Amino acid sequence: MRGQRKAPRPSLTLRRMLAGWVPMGQDVQSQNIRRVLIDGIGVGIASAAAPYLPVFLTRLGADNFAIGLLTSMPALAGLIFAVPLGNFLARRPNIVPWYSLSRFLVVLCYTLTGLAPFFVTNYTVLMILLIWALATIPQTIVNVGFTVVMAGVAGPEGRFYLMSRRWSSLGITSAVVVAFAGIVLDRIVFPLNFQIIFIALSMGGLLSLAFSSRIELPPQQPPPQGQTASRIARLHDWLRVIRQYPKFIETISSQFIYRFGLAFAIPLFPLYYVHVLNATDEQIGFIATVNGAVLLGAYFFWARVTKKRGIRFALLTTTLTIAFYPIALAFTQQILFVTLLAGIAGTFAAGIDLVLFDMVVSSYPQEQAATFVGVQQMTVYLATFIAPLVATTLATNIGIPQALIVAGAIRLVGFGAFALFGRA
Repeated sequence: MRGQRKAPRPSLTLRRMLAGWVPMGQDVQSQNIRRVLIDGIGVGIASAAAPYLPVFLTRLGADNFAIGLLTSMPALAGLIFAVPLGNFLARRPNIVPWYSLSRFLVVLCYTLTGLAPFFVTNYTVLMILLIWALATIPQTIVNVGFTVVMAGVAGPEGRFYLMSRRWSSLGITSAVVVAFAGIVLDRIVFPLNFQIIFIALSMGGLLSLAFSSRIELPPQQPPPQGQTASRIARLHDWLRVIRQYPKFIETISSQFIYRFGLAFAIPLFPLYYVHVLNATDEQIGFIATVNGAVLLGAYFFWARVTKKRGIRFALLTTTLTIAFYPIALAFTQQILFVTLLAGIAGTFAAGIDLVLFDMVVSSYPQEQAATFVGVQQMTVYLATFIAPLVATTLATNIGIPQALIVAGAIRLVGFGAFALFGRA
């Protein structure tokens, strides 16, 4: 009828909805942001397998030390290679291909994990640990390259905007897929159930590779360095440059303590679910789903909080709350309350992700990003190498709940360091 307004076309409505979430322009930065977000979805699909990897090893008969080793191996490799790889990446005009391909190689290890039981029967746990030992080198490149690539895409003013959207899309994708995987796992015979899940979810790596490899960044300017300088002279020059940025030193020192407490609890969670709660795979999947689902709104919430109340307020609020999470879990025996705690922890963990990322990126000169990130990653790796091995050894001797309490105590010490950091 004449005068009656036509309903908007579905494609136009969808485009308007997307425009509220991601820029739709054709400029390089808008395209890069879209590629980063789609890459995050691919990573979210693949990373949905991560919560089930230690569970799979535990059900295969792996002991506490093996579970701790699974967490510590990437940290050991990073501790050895983070700084050299950071310097190597600093001298590449374009680090995007290195970051993108390395991410794909790490995800490919889930495929190899799923295939391993077909070829090895007596030493399956050892074979899977070997696979993930080999993954540590590309994982180190990913960890160093990630901060540099994301900071390059976001620019100095867009870090909270970009990372809140990327981590939200990654988190909700992972949460949905984790829930689906948990349902599948309880309906197929072991170990075929885990094998199917690992192989299927690793296909997310192809989506990640397709879009992350197309990120466009301006060429890096390699840091000046004499060709004839000895290694000792280069080390001296490198330390001299680092000392020129005391904010960077204070930032990574404070984070080291807290990250030690975070890493301390990582291998304890699946051990607690399997050995203390006797949770099914579907229940474990649901816990991980709730933990990831809250991220959709949590990142936006903390991005707004930091804008209104400042980074320091968000830092202290989130780190104090997460410090009590393993302590509360240690006294919880009901799946319902464990799931509720996981949701609360996910909400505050989102704030920690955003704040720590921004604190690190803003503390070093951007023209030497890869080198400084390599140093920062080395401190992270030192914490995540030692902490899981200590945690699982302690859990064997005093019990898993008691070890969780120790994890919370270490986090509280880290919170104290944050409270002192930047007081002036």
